[in-house]
Amino acid sequence: MLDLPRSARLAAWGTGVLSADVPLAAAVAAVLRDDEPHVVRWEGPALPGVRSVPDDVTTLLAALAECAAGPDGREGPGGPGGPGGLPGRLLLALPVPGDPRGLPGPAAVNVAALGAGECVVLEVGGGEQRWALVPEVVEFGSVLEPGAFVTWTVLEAAPRRAPDSSSVAESERELRAALSTATAALASLDVARWREEAADRIAAVRDGALVADAVPAATSPRAMRVLQTAARVLAIVDLATEDDGAAITSLEATSRAAALREVAAVARRALVAAVNAHAEPARP
Repeated sequence: MLDLPRSARLAAWGTGVLSADVPLAAAVAAVLRDDEPHVVRWEGPALPGVRSVPDDVTTLLAALAECAAGPDGREGPGGPGGPGGLPGRLLLALPVPGDPRGLPGPAAVNVAALGAGECVVLEVGGGEQRWALVPEVVEFGSVLEPGAFVTWTVLEAAPRRAPDSSSVAESERELRAALSTATAALASLDVARWREEAADRIAAVRDGALVADAVPAATSPRAMRVLQTAARVLAIVDLATEDDGAAITSLEATSRAAALREVAAVARRALVAAVNAHAEPARP
């Protein structure tokens, strides 16, 4: 089965909590999975209207639910986002060196997010107030019994600029070509022939199914298709870039690496667009 980064799960499920579309307990379970309880280290200003500073993901999501309910405990107007509509949202960013899309600023936040390769931007007040949640993951255990300690550092981010992500429809079109390129690159390596331990991963990539709790069930069919294809492309790229495999010359290896970097960038943009498509109407 394919999966999404922790930041993608937190952005998708956290926004569901803010919009009161998903229960708090379901969101916590989907974000934490088998990890140890996620710690939240708050270094930015406190959330407006929240009684205490969250120190773990459970209390963070509970605080978002509190924001969504408003000061009188009812859903609707009065949350920190202002009158009417969603009181706030969480946006995904998957920046890497050479492809810094979605970095929220300022410079210190960008450095942290680039180091992690992922972050979540929490914004309220129409984007005037924003926080960047940057994860630090320490894995332990074995393949059979994996575990992870996760710490989310919360930093003050710059006010919202113009969005720089593609739409879900545009991403779906770009992904078709990216999937073809990535699959061809993996086939040319013939990984299964020279690395038996990769067989299970290749089977998962071939199946291309996302784990059931990757995003809330209310996610639109189009966004789900894009998420599944993007996760599949990224998994193929991971496999194909672990070794040069059947590459005969350094020129061939360099050319393949450049092509895979581009399709990975397309997949990251698509994944971000699908997770962040809160305002798009559900389409088949």
